[in-house]
Amino acid sequence: QVQLVESGGGLVQAGDSLRLSCAASGRTSSLYDMAWFRQAPGKQREFVAAISRSGGTTYDADSMKSRFTISRDNAKNAVYLGMNSLKPEDTAVYYCTASSRYSGIWLRRGDDYAYWGQGTQVTVSS
Repeated sequence: QVQLVESGGGLVQAGDSLRLSCAASGRTSSLYDMAWFRQAPGKQREFVAAISRSGGTTYDADSMKSRFTISRDNAKNAVYLGMNSLKPEDTAVYYCTASSRYSGIWLRRGDDYAYWGQGTQVTVSS
């Protein structure tokens, strides 16, 4: 089993930056892709970004790629999400996820990830 714990969320103003962290524990050697999802109030959960074990990355959209940066430290069993120029529409609960199966294509669906953290709230005020 793998446990994921997020941290770093909070209340910020539009234009501010935040860095979310996710610490993995347990059978971390079994992990392949790790990702961030988010869910805003009243909306469906959406994919934000993913990173492979080797450091390859993908983002949901160009708009996120220009403001968000996903990174990973395998030695620390951690994944991060740097967020710049935050907007009120970025307000959501952000979830860290991990997959224990290798895939030759990027995994963008929540069902593709076996492990989830409890989430960390990010609130951006205008």
